[in-house]
Amino acid sequence: MSVDTKKDAGQVAAEDLVTLTIDGQSVSVPKGTLIIRAAERTGTAIPRFCDHPLLDPAGACRQCLVDIPDAGNGRGFPKPQPSCTMPVAEGMIVKTQNTSEVARKAQEGMLEFLLINHPLDCPICDKGGECPLQNQSMADGRSESRYEGVKRTYPKPISISAQILLDRERCILCQRCTRFSDQISGDPFINLQERGARSQIGGYDKDGYDSYFSGNVVQICPVGALTSKDYRFRSRPFDLVSTRTTCELCAAGCELRTDHRHYQVTRRLAGNLPEVNEEWNCDKGRFAFRYGRGDDRITRPLVRRDGVLQPASWAEAIDSAVAGLKAAGPHVGVLTGGRLTVETNLAWSRFARTVLGTNNIDFRSRPASAEEASFLASQVAGRTLDESVTYADLEKAGRIVLVDLEPEDENPAVFLRLRKAWRKHRVAVTVVGSHLTRGSIKMGAALEPTAPGDESAALVRMVEGDQIDDSTVLLVGERAATSPGTLTALVDAVRVSGARLAWIPRRAGEVGAVEAGCLPGLLPGGRPVSDAGARVDMAALWGVETLPTAPGLDAEQMLSSVGSEEGIRALVVSGLEARDLADPQAARRCLEQVGFLVSLEQRASEVTERADVVLPVSLLEETSGTFLNWEHRPGRVRVINKEAPTPMNEIRVLAALADAMGSDLGMRTVVDAHNLWNEIDPWTGPRPDLVDPCTVDEPDEADAQGRDADLASGALKLDLWHQMLDDSAALAGADHLIASARPALLRVSPADAERIGAADGQTVAVRGPDGSVSLPLVVEPTMVDGVAWLPSGGPVGLAGTRSSLREVLGVAPGDPVDVEIESEGGAA
Repeated sequence: MSVDTKKDAGQVAAEDLVTLTIDGQSVSVPKGTLIIRAAERTGTAIPRFCDHPLLDPAGACRQCLVDIPDAGNGRGFPKPQPSCTMPVAEGMIVKTQNTSEVARKAQEGMLEFLLINHPLDCPICDKGGECPLQNQSMADGRSESRYEGVKRTYPKPISISAQILLDRERCILCQRCTRFSDQISGDPFINLQERGARSQIGGYDKDGYDSYFSGNVVQICPVGALTSKDYRFRSRPFDLVSTRTTCELCAAGCELRTDHRHYQVTRRLAGNLPEVNEEWNCDKGRFAFRYGRGDDRITRPLVRRDGVLQPASWAEAIDSAVAGLKAAGPHVGVLTGGRLTVETNLAWSRFARTVLGTNNIDFRSRPASAEEASFLASQVAGRTLDESVTYADLEKAGRIVLVDLEPEDENPAVFLRLRKAWRKHRVAVTVVGSHLTRGSIKMGAALEPTAPGDESAALVRMVEGDQIDDSTVLLVGERAATSPGTLTALVDAVRVSGARLAWIPRRAGEVGAVEAGCLPGLLPGGRPVSDAGARVDMAALWGVETLPTAPGLDAEQMLSSVGSEEGIRALVVSGLEARDLADPQAARRCLEQVGFLVSLEQRASEVTERADVVLPVSLLEETSGTFLNWEHRPGRVRVINKEAPTPMNEIRVLAALADAMGSDLGMRTVVDAHNLWNEIDPWTGPRPDLVDPCTVDEPDEADAQGRDADLASGALKLDLWHQMLDDSAALAGADHLIASARPALLRVSPADAERIGAADGQTVAVRGPDGSVSLPLVVEPTMVDGVAWLPSGGPVGLAGTRSSLREVLGVAPGDPVDVEIESEGGAA
């Protein structure tokens, strides 16, 4: 049952309250409250199908009829009225099915009408056992049907999208699905077609259902009319055990309800967390949970013997790893990736400092920069939820400015909240970018036209033009790390205007990694490594004498130093994909050339292929922990699978490595790590200053001149980011979800399309320094001239490879690419 998320009556001024009587009980509620909501405050549940507190009223099913003998003016309604569309009035008297025979008979009659054409296929329906129609028919309906006609039937099921099926004869025309798609996600869906007895939900002939949020229509459907291909006929609801957990696939922090049978996850649904995801979630969080079930799952330790990885015992693998790490001495680096829980990140941070004795640790398995590391240390680390921007703040802001962030792709829950803020509260949204995306248009966003790399100048213009003030919230994505000066300009904008700033990364564990100190210049709680007091403070908390003082290397520096005399000789890696790094080819070469490589992994990867020792670790569903979302809000992860093939989580593995190296990690379980995390207070000492990007990220002069020359010759400057559904390893096994991924394409402005001589929909060849790829061209009216956009990843023409589009072309944001019309025999 959905809950009312409006203010409690106790928080509303007395003059804004309305007092009425429901079933003889007096209740005061805010003006404008619907009768069905007022009844919920008295503990009375009025049956309903179409009603949902997060959707606009529709009055479609008429199941919530109530008797109103007095509308507050001394006169009553001659017929029962739908309580989901009628607001309360002062002095109104309402009688529900509990006290009125008129209301009870009206509701019973509506159930009969709904069941006239409804098929009696509950035993095979996916909704059977959790179906509101089934439940209300059993509780409030007639025991026998009086209908003797022939039920209406349709061919079944019809495919609405790559993963949603529709059984039209089950539909009761409540229109929850169409209202969700129109109001919440903003995607064209199916609509109500025909009239009278022929009324039915049908699809658009021209456009299919293309949405990142399609699974929600299945969850809110009050009958089994909409089902997912992923779950259809897989289980019965009453055979499932439900566990509340937190999604691990982005930094939104959505609550999920994970349903499992015999410790195998069968489906995932959106949980009810009004502060974060309300009652919605994206399709990636809903359907992408099979990534650890493939044949590539690693369940035994592996050790390289005679150049070949071979199974080994845990004792042998641990001893081999320790021997290799000791041989490397202080020249060891740690790469942790961005999908670990806070507890696991804390274990890695302590392992690097107290066991390996190094500050060479970095979680950023993506393009990064020294400016970003400085920004994270000075502006993000050591913050609490009370100090941070929250989802609720987005609805109260005067303006939202998005910088290097595409919420629909990179943080879907933020996208839904921004759309709600614009639609319900008319919050202005401004995108600093190259064009208005589909998601931007659905948020009613305005464009601040900006070529990649020019974001800092755009922010200066907006501040000078009073477009950023103290009611503004600035949201910046991780892609800002590739645009020198952008993060510095954001901090300056906050200082000058009083605006608020929030950093929104893509991966679920990145905020927790910052807080746990998985950066070369940062200790847990925002403590700078360079501050002697911070080191002493952290050493005391960890119970060690000293912590390393030498400056650490970031991920790029670690990899690039491999092979040099004082460079990295051994790497310990967790959850890292080489193709995600700034230079994937260079990363692969470094992984092959490093003297010793230890990989803690769940599945076979490019890293495990090159590793000397592979230590298998648990999937997230097999362990527990905490994620910090972009707000710094903690979200609990709970154990789902208690019969894991790999009982060792990363904390246990790191503790075993520490023991073998003669050290004590100080934690052996998630509970130990969580307790230690709770003992670490945020740093209250001085924070490091934001480093001038001109001193840390100066581009190579020859490369800059080459890019300028390429752009002058007519090449297009590239803008790119990951689409939500692409070639991510997290989508492995989610075949229906992958089938719904949006195709890769190239977007250019009308002027550039005319210069190229290509029309909308025509195939063009896109050439970069390392290769070319053929893509359909889309003419985007809002695109900045001289800029082209394409997605960082697939899927296009890259089946069976591990290469993203960015890697095939050999490009980064802001780099030039050539675009030509492709002829039948190849590019012109």
